[in-house]
Amino acid sequence: MKRDKSTSIKILSKKEPEKRLLLHLKSAAGRGSSGRITVRHRGGGVKRLYRIVDFGQEKMGKKAKVISLEYDPYRSGFLALLEYEDGERRYILAPQNLKIKDEVQISEKAPISAGNRMKLKNIPLGTMIYNIEIEPGRGGKLVRGAGTGARVLAQEDQFTHLEMPSREIRKISNRCFASIGMVSHPEKIYEIISKAGRTRLKGRRPTVRGTAMIPPDHPHGGGEGKAPIGLKHPKTPWGKPARGVRTRKKRWTDKYIIQRRKKK
Repeated sequence: MKRDKSTSIKILSKKEPEKRLLLHLKSAAGRGSSGRITVRHRGGGVKRLYRIVDFGQEKMGKKAKVISLEYDPYRSGFLALLEYEDGERRYILAPQNLKIKDEVQISEKAPISAGNRMKLKNIPLGTMIYNIEIEPGRGGKLVRGAGTGARVLAQEDQFTHLEMPSREIRKISNRCFASIGMVSHPEKIYEIISKAGRTRLKGRRPTVRGTAMIPPDHPHGGGEGKAPIGLKHPKTPWGKPARGVRTRKKRWTDKYIIQRRKKK
């Protein structure tokens, strides 16, 4: 059943964001470095402050206590504000079932508890993890969206086999760090937008159908009345094939993929 945004906000703290961990990012409104629009239908929206999130393990060996759980306008999951033993405060991606006053720690081998961060080689098989590094010491890059989690499948030599949220199986160096648990706010997929104004507040402008345009503006345009696209396959506004076409370029991490994601 779909639900409104307000139901998931009840678990959050009423505390104001930590001022020292806020940044103002200028909105590009879909424009690149040349000033031209590179991503269409972006612009407007409410002003937002970016929260500086600790995706790595700079506070290795120090215990921390969860002070608050907060909303982040720049990401789908919630954030947890931690206060470390030395008094410093930092944001991390909040996992499911993490509560205020819980204790979190980062070390090579930490207890298997939600929010704790440790090396992949020390994580038991079958454990759900998130915020996973690709290269040791570079900070978490994988599995950071709301409700997502990867599963540890096997340990092999210098690599750990992981089942990603997409069901793709890949191997990652077991010297990389990952956090225990799954990202908070899994009910995100059930939320409804409810009105056009909420989409505009997110900075998304209206999208016009290609079939409603004229031929110079879109390959799908033209015809009398409500005409079909008139082409064998759907195309982008620039004439490139769309839907069912490979868009992923070859990357250096391809050699670590054991099993590709299954087609829907």
